[in-house]
Amino acid sequence: NYVLQSLVLWREIANDMFKLWCLAEADLLDGSSPYELRDTGQGLQRVQPAPRTEKAMKELLHRTQRKLGSWVGSAVIHMGDSNVPNALTFIDKYAAIERILNPLLSVLDAIAAAPRAGSPQLQAYIAMRWQSPLGATKCILADFFRFAFDGSGADNFYDAGSCIDGRLTSAWNWCSQLPQKPFYPLFKMCGFIGFDGEFQA
Repeated sequence: NYVLQSLVLWREIANDMFKLWCLAEADLLDGSSPYELRDTGQGLQRVQPAPRTEKAMKELLHRTQRKLGSWVGSAVIHMGDSNVPNALTFIDKYAAIERILNPLLSVLDAIAAAPRAGSPQLQAYIAMRWQSPLGATKCILADFFRFAFDGSGADNFYDAGSCIDGRLTSAWNWCSQLPQKPFYPLFKMCGFIGFDGEFQA
């Protein structure tokens, strides 16, 4: 449930990204709400309240909670604090959702297509390590669901943990550890380049 609710919330955010972007811009340019230059532990940041963006995020969260019927973990939304200093940081952070999920989905699609369109080397490697494309897919998804939502990626549980922002922090942490995963060679064989650049399959 925890992973499912995180993914559903991300979908809601992605669907409303244009609206959130407009609200974030309004918050950033609001002359009645000046920023404070502060060392947040990640260097000097412009810490500024973002009431419009925060209100929209709370509405998205409540909509997601109603759809799912229950909620596991924290429902804290960091905005205008040391974790998410301002609306621009928020937009930058959540615009990365597709940069995390699209490469992962492309690899899974390439694995599923391997028996029909994959190279003989790819087919042989999958058969040797995981017996089948389904076995490889289960291995990758089990690792992603277990470790990309485990509260890792920050100095303490409050900064990462199960809060709304921390779920994405943990996912990025999983991405940074991908080269140490046993299935990383399979990612490379399926055309994976990285999470920040272009992706070729």
